[in-house]
Amino acid sequence: MTTGVQFTGSLTANQTHQWFTFNWPATWHVVWYMVPTSPQGVPEVSWSVAVERQDATYCTYWLTVTNLTATPVTFEGRYAILA
Repeated sequence: MTTGVQFTGSLTANQTHQWFTFNWPATWHVVWYMVPTSPQGVPEVSWSVAVERQDATYCTYWLTVTNLTATPVTFEGRYAILA
């Protein structure tokens, strides 16, 4: 398994924003997760993932992240390639 950080992001209070990342091989099984880097002691972000098939061999991932708090948060957009 391979893991890494694809991007860092920040959100204002209660903001939702969408990021995308492209040219991921369609044969890979990729899991996306967001990890807050500004600890507040409560759940800080939620996210959803949508997948677009670019062509026969590559995918684009659309990552929508929501700040669940009334204060700004920063986070890392992380991935794990399972296969």
